[in-house]
Amino acid sequence: MGRTAGAERPDVRDLEYTPNVGAPTGVEVEELADLHDRSLRHGNDPYAPLRPAFHQLIGARERPLQVAVDFVEYELRPGSWLWIRPGQVQRFGRDLRTADGVDVVFKAGFLPPAIVSAAHMDPPYEQRPLTPVGPDAEGVRRALDHLAYEYGVMASLPLQAHTEVLRALLSVLVMRLAKVRAPEPGPATASSTFHRFHAAVERDHAVTRRVEDYASALGYSPRTLTRATLAAAGRTAKQYVDDRVLLEAKRLLWHSGLPAKEVAARLGFDDPSDFTKFFRLRTGVTPGAFRASP
Repeated sequence: MGRTAGAERPDVRDLEYTPNVGAPTGVEVEELADLHDRSLRHGNDPYAPLRPAFHQLIGARERPLQVAVDFVEYELRPGSWLWIRPGQVQRFGRDLRTADGVDVVFKAGFLPPAIVSAAHMDPPYEQRPLTPVGPDAEGVRRALDHLAYEYGVMASLPLQAHTEVLRALLSVLVMRLAKVRAPEPGPATASSTFHRFHAAVERDHAVTRRVEDYASALGYSPRTLTRATLAAAGRTAKQYVDDRVLLEAKRLLWHSGLPAKEVAARLGFDDPSDFTKFFRLRTGVTPGAFRASP
């Protein structure tokens, strides 16, 4: 995936949720092969990197599928699912054209708060393919089939009633997949303190990297933020902020043609050399070497 001399990677395209004409707002069920063809009809590259502002549940049926999410390559084997969250940068592999699978799209805020909590949809996210087996696989299949059926018979109910039916059926699918994502030994359930800190870091990571600034804005002590972040994500508060800055730096270096000094400025570094030191300390390479890597 490296950049050769004179070659340019396509920029990341931000993708907002736009419902199909006449369809309920909030959820969409589409075959992956249709996704490829629709992108071409709209003049878009189906293999270009995207940053969707919505959730995606991608399921593979009979054939494997390659998907990259924030610099991690995943192979979805038949029967596996991958959950991509709003704001993550994703890119499909060349096998999208012949893919046999489904893409369930839904807006943040579409599902009831009780489902969001029960399905552990808030950060920190566990990013790995889910492979239901046995009764779990049957439960997921039936949930998807029912959701896809009701999505396809749009004229059978008034629009508001249809939307509520889809909300309920999507909740079933999400809870079925959440059951597959069994808790692993490690960090405990995230607290409200961590959720507030996470939201602040998402918003302000290009403004400040100082934990003291976040603590002051949120009304906590730096120690409280570190305890909450260690419990939820297994990282200190400072490491969590730096991880987010590093991720955005990688996104900009890999997917845009911005010079490293402009990437540094976008991320709040007054001196490009400070950005180079920050990046090298955490990756072992300079920004330029990362951009040129295979």
